[in-house]
Amino acid sequence: MNTGELVDLGQQLRVDSVRAAAAAGSGHPTSSMSAADLMAVLLANHLRYDFQHLAHPGNDRFVLSKGHASPLLYSAYKAAGAIDDEELLTFRKQGSRLEGHPTPQRLPWVETATGSLGQGLPVGVGIALSGKRLEHTDYRVWVLCGDSEMAEGSVWEAAEHAGYEHLDNLTVIVDVNRLGQRGPTRHGHDLDAYARRFRAFEWHTIEVDGHDVDAVDRAYGEARSTKGQPTAIIARTLKGKGVRAVEDREGQHGKPLPEPEEAVAELGGPRDLRVRVHEPHSARAPHSTGTGQTELPRYDKGDEVATRNAFGEALAALGTARGDVVALDGEVGDSTRAEFFAKEHPERYFECYIAEQQMVAGAVGMAARGWVPFATTFAAFLTRAYDFVRMAAVSGAGINLVGSHAGVAIGQDGPSQMGLEDLSMMRTIHGSTVLYPCDANQTARLVAEMAGLEGIRYLRTSRGESKVIYSPDEEFPVGGSKVLRSSDRDRLTVVAAGVTLHEALAAADVLAGDGIPVRVIDLYSVKPVDRATLREAAEDTGCLVTVEDHRQEGGIGDAVMDAFCDGRPVPRLVRLAVGTMPGSATPAEELHAAGIDAASIEAAVLMLVEQAIVS
Repeated sequence: MNTGELVDLGQQLRVDSVRAAAAAGSGHPTSSMSAADLMAVLLANHLRYDFQHLAHPGNDRFVLSKGHASPLLYSAYKAAGAIDDEELLTFRKQGSRLEGHPTPQRLPWVETATGSLGQGLPVGVGIALSGKRLEHTDYRVWVLCGDSEMAEGSVWEAAEHAGYEHLDNLTVIVDVNRLGQRGPTRHGHDLDAYARRFRAFEWHTIEVDGHDVDAVDRAYGEARSTKGQPTAIIARTLKGKGVRAVEDREGQHGKPLPEPEEAVAELGGPRDLRVRVHEPHSARAPHSTGTGQTELPRYDKGDEVATRNAFGEALAALGTARGDVVALDGEVGDSTRAEFFAKEHPERYFECYIAEQQMVAGAVGMAARGWVPFATTFAAFLTRAYDFVRMAAVSGAGINLVGSHAGVAIGQDGPSQMGLEDLSMMRTIHGSTVLYPCDANQTARLVAEMAGLEGIRYLRTSRGESKVIYSPDEEFPVGGSKVLRSSDRDRLTVVAAGVTLHEALAAADVLAGDGIPVRVIDLYSVKPVDRATLREAAEDTGCLVTVEDHRQEGGIGDAVMDAFCDGRPVPRLVRLAVGTMPGSATPAEELHAAGIDAASIEAAVLMLVEQAIVS
């Protein structure tokens, strides 16, 4: 398009943003209006995308990081012919695909859910890494950010990673409109303040008037031709551009324009321009889905093997069988054992350093391109990336997360390293799967199971060695459990997983010698939970004792309660969990101090049996 046509297209995007928000009675039209010229030039002259063939491997990728500016995105879709005007005016209405913040669950052209600010660029880095290192194609990733979100630390994790990886297929466009939600941003219209920061991370920067369509056009062309560096286009814009009543004025964020019909008239009235988006370059399919059956590692019963070791060996084996499996790690691969994968498949291994938000975002970006990512760090450190996990679920992303060094059982490192909240936080994620293996063969099988699941999958692994109790050929279906001790005389049921499963077995053996048989259930699938087995145990024994190396809130005890949330009679439930703030001690001392070792389980059972006799 020429200059006049680009100006007209920008005005059309503004008009349609105003109209959509007016029809909804809510939304962010002024945030959309500031970036309208930036979007118009990109859509008409630089984006290469086939809206009819979403899987085209040469398609450019566009991420709207400032997700609240969704009216602009939907207006662009209308201009490209992907939606019509009737659908545009369903914005934010129940049942509409055009949600307040865009999600790929509803719209196939959306790469990732945004709206929690500071996430678009990190996910864009993951997509760009996929294109450059995995797919070896020349598609470009364009990310449109707002200036307010530049205050988020995750943006600078992404900026440093992109610079380090020389992602010259990545362009970020920063819409510097000066105004945030409650007033001016930190740097206002000081474009160089943003440029200096990007340059510090080895980015090529271009400062531009975001309403000068010719200047913007040249900036995009320069970004495309820049080699060896990602490009940041820092664009000075005005919020509410084109309507005097709201242009560059505070207090207009997140609301429809007060007089939308007058605003549309001031913008020159409705238009119906159509854009023929450039076709993508030809490219080959990015990867194969697999080459054969996974030959999982096998361990002999009685061996002492850490589940983190079994995870690493199983992941490496999975990577051999499946060409779509990738691994990301937060500079602890020697501890998580992700390094086993790195040694076997270095071309599909991504070192994210100590930047857990970027690690999870990178996994989301790669999943959007069809890869099967496993992202690993200490269970405790995944808390830093929790918002990215939450938003990954909103995106419907399929990612595997592995948290090692969980619980007090790690010992002397102390509480800062002990993941004691991870089961709870992962259980609350919509559609998540949460697994906690107790031995090496079980771990290996569950790693293979995870790769074929949907949604967010979490595996909890342990630092210390544990005895192999299952055969290599044992099956562990997700949603199942294993009953390891059982009789028709059981006085109660002990439910455990991971480290405490071994403690429960040791306690059960001592109690059996004292004439007190107890049932023991290995609840390796914490979510979904095996309701049928738990209900049967409750009916048979009347009391369930849960034992977990985790805080009481939200962990195995609550997972067990879920089996009885449909109105069925609730059995007596006793929870043994970590209720104190641990210090440094040996693993055995830590378990005993927390009241979750074999001796503590034995004491709790004896007390419950005595109470039952008395009553």
